Amino acid sequence: MSASELTGSKAGRKEWIALGVLALPLLLVSMDVSVLYFAVPYISADLGVSATQQLWIFDIYGFVLAGLLITMGSLGDRIGRRRLLIFGAIAFGLASVAAAYAQSPEQLIAARAVLGIGGATLMPSTLALIRNMFHDAAQRGKAIAFWSAVMLGGISLGPVLSGVLLEHFWWGSVFLINTPAMLLLLVLAPLLLPEFKAAVTGRFDLFSSVLSLAGVLPVIWGIKELAAHGVDGLPIVAIVVGLLIGYVFLRRQRTAEHPMIELAMFRNRAFSGALAANTIGTLALVGNAVFMTQYLQLVLGMGPLKAALWSLAPSVVVGGAAPLGAALARKIDRAYVLGLAFLIAAAGFAVLTQMHVDSSLAVLLGGAGLLAGGLVMVMSLVTEAIVGSVAPERAGSASALMETCSEFGGALGIAILGSIGTAAYRHDLHLSSSVPAAAADAAHEGLAGATAAAAQLPANLATTVLDAARHSFSHSMNITALVGTILLTATAVTITLVLRGTTQTPTDTQTPTDTLAPTGTPTPEPDLADETPLARRAVAVS
Repeated sequence: MSASELTGSKAGRKEWIALGVLALPLLLVSMDVSVLYFAVPYISADLGVSATQQLWIFDIYGFVLAGLLITMGSLGDRIGRRRLLIFGAIAFGLASVAAAYAQSPEQLIAARAVLGIGGATLMPSTLALIRNMFHDAAQRGKAIAFWSAVMLGGISLGPVLSGVLLEHFWWGSVFLINTPAMLLLLVLAPLLLPEFKAAVTGRFDLFSSVLSLAGVLPVIWGIKELAAHGVDGLPIVAIVVGLLIGYVFLRRQRTAEHPMIELAMFRNRAFSGALAANTIGTLALVGNAVFMTQYLQLVLGMGPLKAALWSLAPSVVVGGAAPLGAALARKIDRAYVLGLAFLIAAAGFAVLTQMHVDSSLAVLLGGAGLLAGGLVMVMSLVTEAIVGSVAPERAGSASALMETCSEFGGALGIAILGSIGTAAYRHDLHLSSSVPAAAADAAHEGLAGATAAAAQLPANLATTVLDAARHSFSHSMNITALVGTILLTATAVTITLVLRGTTQTPTDTQTPTDTLAPTGTPTPEPDLADETPLARRAVAVS
């Protein structure tokens, strides 16, 4: 254990290099969410994928990842975050090879499921290790700002990297690119990353693990189905069942001798308020991405790779947003910085309310840049608040809860903003009676349906359908952006009031509870006055 870990002093060169090592798995896991966008047509042609199998190839990764995050966060707290990271890297690397050389849709779906398991071990482990390596609040803020930028950058880079690889290699290359990075991680992690684990005794609660998986999966599946196909009985039943199982899970955590989640964490305003802010921020970010992608490709007529490259333009703003938020939070109450960040994001949505079919691309990119910049600042600040407000031995569980909320936020963004946009599009779309009924029905399903239908029509009718659909889609973007503006403005006010006065003290002097402290090295007495109630309880018990 380094001196900074024993005394709470500032991290040195080794910790900052180790942060770069942690960026490897984080980048690849976040890229794997979006790397399939361009590869699916090639996979379908090669493996004979059906429409249902295509959906499972897309969704199984996110479903498994979301369902196992809580389990893996708790497991990492028990067996060691570095050890779990290494296990996850092995699983992720092997599954990537299996996916690259899959000979059937079923093999590819299974490999994507294992990739989800690996991703669930990697994401909370990286954030928990940051909590343990950086005890100085200012340094931890910078490290988490970097973590946030890498995670969101990976999601943006996924489609671009996929397009570049597919121009030169076969579709398996989008998976195989993971393997060298995971091999490098396996070499560097034991050399540069410290090991941390909580001093927890007793058996791992396997039943709680099953409950968390059975609670999360039906809810996320149901939300996505409602977003894709509208109100239907089965998705609603799935959501209700998932919520009931989630209630049973929480009841068990309250009575279990060694719970996976310490419910006392939720009594801390800094923790619970930041979780809510993270969910709303992810909702807005993912919900807008759905519309921006379609606008670039189907309204402006860009090819997939060109659209992906233009979608990277807001990253110029994003790159400086997280460090700026961390710097401001060191000078003033974090609650006010969070409120400002939400207002910046709301201003981005406000710009998008002015988008029209003939608007300049600068309007779209400017609005998207403000939105992304504000929300990246939000993500960085709430991540630091969540991780910094719990005892170090609970960092894995806290990180997993945050990532689970992000998954829910993303699903809600597609469901809520997507549904509002779809309703506005259908209400605004009016087609000439000369358009064939089949083409009109396809056009009412969405802009993608209108584009496909127009390709089968004579030139004059195709132009009529496309013009009407594009104007209706732009109008739906305006309505959705207006809803987003109101939501984020209200969140800015609420989160400022809820989190005001919860900023952490400049230096975290609590020593992580782990078994690797050198023999004979005295453990410094923590300043309990500066700790959260959960931290005081953990120290008292130990």
